[in-house]
Amino acid sequence: MLLKKIQHHFTRLFPNLRKLPYEDRLGQLRLWSLEERRNRTDLIELYQMVKGLSATPWSKFIRRSTETKTLTGEHRWKLVTNSCKSDAPLHFYSQRVINRWNSLSQEDIDAPSINSFKNCIERRRTRQINLLKRRIDVYKS
Repeated sequence: MLLKKIQHHFTRLFPNLRKLPYEDRLGQLRLWSLEERRNRTDLIELYQMVKGLSATPWSKFIRRSTETKTLTGEHRWKLVTNSCKSDAPLHFYSQRVINRWNSLSQEDIDAPSINSFKNCIERRRTRQINLLKRRIDVYKS
């Protein structure tokens, strides 16, 4: 909460932006919201786990889909959510990253390096406005 307050304050330091809503100020300054930064970091961490670049094995947190048939535009690294009866697990890393990860393309997943993957996320963010924004995802079955 403190970081968000600091970012709000920083965006108001520019006289010509003071009266704009917070989201518009972020857009004018080309800044990411704290939520977008967290979601971006989640995707980067998962990429590192999947590619074996992290000490944490991906299988500890997530399950890979056993479906071998993919639809057009989908990748072969689809993940599945665990069923849960309460809302608490929805905020866990392993649950909140899955839908964003599954929305990526095979080209994004096949990025040869972390920097390439970051660039893919940036390009996708400009094309797909809500990629890193909060979505109401239903995980209950």
